[in-house]
Amino acid sequence: MDRDKKVIDLLNSGATIPFIARYRKELTGGLNEVEIEEIDKRRKAILELEKRKSAVLDRLAELRIINPTLLARIEQCNSMSELEDLYLPYKQKRETKADKARKLGLEPLAKIIMSQSRNDIMNQAFRFTNHRLSVEDALEGAVDIMAEWVSESVGARNKVRMAYQRNAVLHSSLIEKKRSEAANYENYFDYSQPLRRIPSHRLLAILRAEKEGYLRVKLEVDKAPLIASLEKQFIRADGAAAPFIRKALKEAYRRLIVPAIETEVRKEAKERADDEAIRIFTNNLNQLLLAAPLGSKRVLAIDPGFRSGCKIVCLDEQGTLIEHSTIFPHPPQKQTSEAQEKLKKLLYKHKMEAIAIGNGTAGRETEQFVKETLSNSQVLPIYMVDEAGASIYSASEVGREEFPDLDLTVRGAISIGRRLMDPLAELVKIEPKNMGVGQYQHDVAQDKLRDSLNNTVVFAVNKVGVDVNTASRHLLQYVSGVGPKTAANIIQYRREKGRIEERSDLLSIKGFGPKAYEQAAGFLRIRNGRNPLDNTAVHPERYSLIQDIAFEEGRTVAELLNSREYCKQIDLNKYISEDVGLPTLQDIVQELTRPGLDPRGEAENLVFDERIRSIEDLQVRMILPGRVTNLTKFGAFVDIGIKQDGLVHISEITSRHIVDPSDVLALNQQVKVRVVDVDLARKRVALSMRLTD
Repeated sequence: MDRDKKVIDLLNSGATIPFIARYRKELTGGLNEVEIEEIDKRRKAILELEKRKSAVLDRLAELRIINPTLLARIEQCNSMSELEDLYLPYKQKRETKADKARKLGLEPLAKIIMSQSRNDIMNQAFRFTNHRLSVEDALEGAVDIMAEWVSESVGARNKVRMAYQRNAVLHSSLIEKKRSEAANYENYFDYSQPLRRIPSHRLLAILRAEKEGYLRVKLEVDKAPLIASLEKQFIRADGAAAPFIRKALKEAYRRLIVPAIETEVRKEAKERADDEAIRIFTNNLNQLLLAAPLGSKRVLAIDPGFRSGCKIVCLDEQGTLIEHSTIFPHPPQKQTSEAQEKLKKLLYKHKMEAIAIGNGTAGRETEQFVKETLSNSQVLPIYMVDEAGASIYSASEVGREEFPDLDLTVRGAISIGRRLMDPLAELVKIEPKNMGVGQYQHDVAQDKLRDSLNNTVVFAVNKVGVDVNTASRHLLQYVSGVGPKTAANIIQYRREKGRIEERSDLLSIKGFGPKAYEQAAGFLRIRNGRNPLDNTAVHPERYSLIQDIAFEEGRTVAELLNSREYCKQIDLNKYISEDVGLPTLQDIVQELTRPGLDPRGEAENLVFDERIRSIEDLQVRMILPGRVTNLTKFGAFVDIGIKQDGLVHISEITSRHIVDPSDVLALNQQVKVRVVDVDLARKRVALSMRLTD
C-alpha cells in the first residue's frame, strides 16, 4: 500500500511515530500513533526476516549448496517458519539416528526403498549386512534415514502445522502432589479446549501453572487423517517398500515432526496471548497517563498509615516540597487532637488549596479523620489518589536522586501529591509494569512488553506536550526526538542560561541538531515566551504559513490566537498547497483557537460511601459508587473505597453482549456497582454494574 510505504520511508529517514502522526497527516492519510506503530512492527519483522534470509544464504554458500530452486524459494519466502523449513536439511544439529545409519553406509538402501522401484527389499537389505549388522538392523537404519527425509519435507511439515494450528486441543491436568499449592489454578485441574479458542488470560494462567510445576499441559490432534495424508504424499503403490515407508512416516510424525510443530504452535499461541495482554496493558496505561490533572495548585498530600503514622507533605503550585511532617491520628497511638492541630496549622500556614490522600492502608480512615478535622473550618476538596507504584518510586534511583535526604515514606507522600497535580509528569518516573494496570505482565515476553509500554509513554507525553522550562529530565526524555542525553542537556542549559525564551533557542542546546529540532519542537511548549505560537502544538515549520494567513485575513497572529470567531471565517481551501493539506490546516486552526489547552480535562473528585471502610462492612445488594482501576479481558476491577478492588465480570458490565470491557469502560471512570458476593476468606468481592437485574 502506498500509504504504508510513505510511513516506512519516514521511519527509515529517522522520523518518530508521534511526529509522523501529528505533522505528516497528508502522507499517512491521518493514521494515529497506534496504527503507525503497527506498520513499524511489520517493518521490523520484515527486516528481521531479510536478515535471517541473508544468514541462511551465506551458510548455504559456505556449504557449497548450489540449488537454484531452493535458493529462489528462500529469496521469495515471506514467513520465518517457511524459511526455517527450507533450511532445515542443511542446519547443523546434534548427531541423529539417521546420521548414525549413514555412517553404517545405509543411505543407498534408504534410497532404494524410497524409490519404490524394487520388490526384493529383503534381498537388497541383505547386501548391506556384515558380522555386526543384520538384515533387520539394516532396514531399521534405512527407516531412520527415511524418517528424517520425511521430517525435512516442507509439504509434510506444513500438513502437520496446519492441522495443529486449526484443530489442536489443549489439555491441562493437575499434578496431584501439588494440589494444595495449586488452589489458584483450580479451574484448570481438568481443562480441555481448542487452542485457538482459549482466551489469552486463560492460556497465560495455564502456562504459568505449568511453569510453576502445578499442571501437565499437552496438545493433541487426530493423527489418523494426518498419517493417511502423509501416506498419500509419499507412498505411490502398496508394494514391497510400502510397509517400510509407512513405518518411516509414523516414526517421522511421532519423533521428529510433532515435537517441533507442537513447540512452534505453542510458541505462536503464547505470542498471540502476549500480544493481547500487552494490548490491554498499553490501553490501560495510556488512560492512566492521560488522567485529568488538578493543575497548578498548592496541595497537602498524605501517605496514610496506622502504626508508623501518616506522612504529610506540603507542595507549592510547581510541586516543590515546602514542608513535611508526621501525624498519628489512628491506633495504636491515636493522638487525634494533636494530629488535628498540626494538620490545621499546615493548611493555614501554607495556604493549601487541595488535599491528596493515598488509597492504600488506612486511606479511608485518614479521609474520615481529615473530613472531621475540616468540618468546622475551611472547606477543601479531598481527593483519594491511587498509590500503585508510589513505593517503587520511593525506593528507586529517581526518588533518591530527587530527594536524597528524605525518608522513603516522605518521598511516597510527595509522589501522591504530585500525581494529583499532574499524573503524567509523575508517573513517567515509575516503571510502567509497576503501576498496577496490567495482566500477567511478568509472564509475557519482556522485551516486547518493554517496547510497547515505552511507546505508550512516548505517545502520551507527546499528545499532552511538555513545558520545556519546568519539565523534569524524566519527562523530557520521552519527547519525540529528545532522549535521555538531550533531556539532561536541556536541564543543564536551564541551570546555566536560565529560561528558554523561544523554540529556536533549542538549537543552541547540545544534542539539538536540525533533525532533533524538527522532531521535538512541536511538542515542547514555552509559556509566556517571546512568540505566543511557541505555547501551541503548531510546528515552527508552519509559522510562516500562519503569518501569511493572518496577513491575507487582515489580522495579526495575536488576533487569531484565542479567537474562534476570526478563525471560523478562514477559508482553509485557499491555503492548501503541495505540502500542506486540509488536515494540517485544520490542526493549525484548532491550536490557534485554544493555545496551551491541556487535552486531559480537569480532575474529578469521587466521594465513596461513608458506610464502607473495609470488606467486613459490605453486604450483598449494596449499591456503591466506585472508580475503575484496571481493565482486563475478563472484566473490570473497581475501587469502592476499601483495600481490595472488586471485580465486575464482563458478563456483569452491561446487559448486552460485549467482547472487551474497554469497549464500554475507561480507566478512572466513575461507576455505580452492586455487591454480588463477598468472600471474606479469600478477600474477594464480586460486583455488578447491571443494577436493575
